[in-house]
Amino acid sequence: MSEQPARWTQATVYPDMWMDPDDDPRDNEGPGPDGELATLRSAITNYRLTLHLKCQGLDAEQLARRSVPPSTMSLLGLVRHLAEVERDWHNWVTDGEPRPKLYGPRDADFDGAVADQAVVDAAFADLAREQADLDATLARYSDDLGERPGREKLSVREVMLHIVDEYARHCGHADLLRECVDGRVGQ
Repeated sequence: MSEQPARWTQATVYPDMWMDPDDDPRDNEGPGPDGELATLRSAITNYRLTLHLKCQGLDAEQLARRSVPPSTMSLLGLVRHLAEVERDWHNWVTDGEPRPKLYGPRDADFDGAVADQAVVDAAFADLAREQADLDATLARYSDDLGERPGREKLSVREVMLHIVDEYARHCGHADLLRECVDGRVGQ
């Protein structure tokens, strides 16, 4: 078994934090946003930022490093997987022909997460594009979160909650993956 990296954090104020509160781009200070829509959007934004923070400062090899066999999970695989998830949810809330899978059949998002800077760049570009597409689609329904667009007739509220759930789960994975890569810990 390979030697594990020493645990560390960038934070100097609280040792269990990822970074000092003044450096954290997420909106975690003060009272939360008012209203259901603003609360859901804030949670989605913060979880998306958390994923980016957990990947920040790593090279292609580190991002593609697998966790524990037989798992194919890696930080890069999570980025690719969440791009696919964003596309899937977009497909669920639209009536047109579904967009095809980004990376191919089941598990191709993780299996294709290889240590190549072009793959890394493409994954982050895919994620940004799919996030923007889904956000633009959901924005059309911001007046009524109970509206049920698309073939599956899920409420906009339900879709947004599923997005929060998906990112929350995978940001937990990202915590552990990042610690395995270079020992960095924190919320």
